[in-house]
Amino acid sequence: MLIRRERPADIDPIRALHAAAFASEVEPGLVDALRASDAWLPELSLVADHDGAVLGHVVCSRAHVEDIPALGLGPIGVLPEAQRTGVGSALMHAVLGAADALGEPMVVLLGHLDYYRRFGFEPAERHGINPPAPEWGAHFQVRTLTAYRPSMRGDFAYAKPFRDLP
Repeated sequence: MLIRRERPADIDPIRALHAAAFASEVEPGLVDALRASDAWLPELSLVADHDGAVLGHVVCSRAHVEDIPALGLGPIGVLPEAQRTGVGSALMHAVLGAADALGEPMVVLLGHLDYYRRFGFEPAERHGINPPAPEWGAHFQVRTLTAYRPSMRGDFAYAKPFRDLP
């Protein structure tokens, strides 16, 4: 398996894998909307490729904590038949490493506490980062990177396509 940047030929397979992984059209539509927005960061749209087949995808897009650039992670998806085989973990490690190498200060997400803890995520409230919706509580998490500074605090805002979700 190779983790690499998304290519134009991957767009349809990415759409199909998110539809299958989530049994929903919300996530494929979100990826399309992110790709069309100014928040899209092509360096942080990664696929898991096995012999030319796209098994998984993760993307980080531009977000902010107050006026400080940050990253919002998601969606991350893996084809159902490839789930629980390490594809998602490989994607997470790769996107976090890439974000750190690009000098990003933090990656923020809304997700399962036990799953994302293994990648160094912790409740964002511990760092003074406030979720867009207070009811998200501890599921709103942050992974700080090398460029992070404790003064980076305040309200978090996802890219517009996230804010436009129903």
